Amino acid sequence: MFPKVRMRRLRRTSKIREVVKETVLTKNDLIYPIFVKEGIKNSELIDAMPGQLRFSLSNVVKEAEEIASLGIPAIILFGIPENKDDEASSAYDRDGIVQQAVRSIKEWLGSNLLVMTDVCLCQYTSHGHCGIIQGNEILNDPTLKILSKVAVSHAEAGADVVAPSAMIDGQVQAIRNALDEAGFADIAIMAYSAKHASCFYGPFRDAVYSTPSFGDRRSYQMDYSNPNEAMREVQLDINEGADIVMIKPALAYLDLIYRVKKEFKLPVAAYNVSGEYSMIKACAERGFIDEKAAVLEVLTAMKRAGADMILTYFAKDVARWISEK
Repeated sequence: MFPKVRMRRLRRTSKIREVVKETVLTKNDLIYPIFVKEGIKNSELIDAMPGQLRFSLSNVVKEAEEIASLGIPAIILFGIPENKDDEASSAYDRDGIVQQAVRSIKEWLGSNLLVMTDVCLCQYTSHGHCGIIQGNEILNDPTLKILSKVAVSHAEAGADVVAPSAMIDGQVQAIRNALDEAGFADIAIMAYSAKHASCFYGPFRDAVYSTPSFGDRRSYQMDYSNPNEAMREVQLDINEGADIVMIKPALAYLDLIYRVKKEFKLPVAAYNVSGEYSMIKACAERGFIDEKAAVLEVLTAMKRAGADMILTYFAKDVARWISEK
């Protein structure tokens, strides 16, 4: 007997497919990462990330203006300083590259663009690790003091959200306390709660010159084999005061995005990282896949898994594609 239920009825035309679509990617889901580099006059191409730039301070406002005009609601800034030292002092300098960029963007765009800032030390330390070191050991508690100073300096410059990414134990609580004590109780924290020691960060490290000079980051970033540990990390950050929690990377970690959203019901961010970006770019360049189709499929999968916001280097392209519909 022929089936009464025919699933293809709702796939017959493009209009029907649009009406019954369960997961819709919108511009409001997007956060665009921006690299801003101190001491350059003209922006630089990033070889490992086709289409991405290290922006000069003079050009970053224009870039932010374009992002806002596309309807993308938020950016996250990553700074590349001229000077590095063991204490990452450039990271919390009032006139550091991120602090200057935040002030300039906010003066020009005000509330028309949400400005987030990455709070980490790897770009600012001479050794490339995300914390203060002693010998070959990354020290936890001394690093908390520096991260707190960085977060407060970003808030003073006008950042709307600070995003600690160092994976140092207690970083959310330390930053929350520091912000509150400095009069920034309304500044939100987007915690890189489950940031894994991943091979997919390679292009980013080239972009910001943050490859460690010794060892690796596995003593503080997570082992990707441990999903239950990731859940504990997220719970700890929530307990410490995180307003948004993040899973990084995203594409190979959809199961964690799903579990975190289902368990905690907090806003969940997914970072579509540099390696994920560059893989699609490389495949598309060689004609192996259609870039637009691949990007939309991948980002929709992240949203389908439970991501409320997606940090992605494809954000500008996606915003344009959405507008073309």
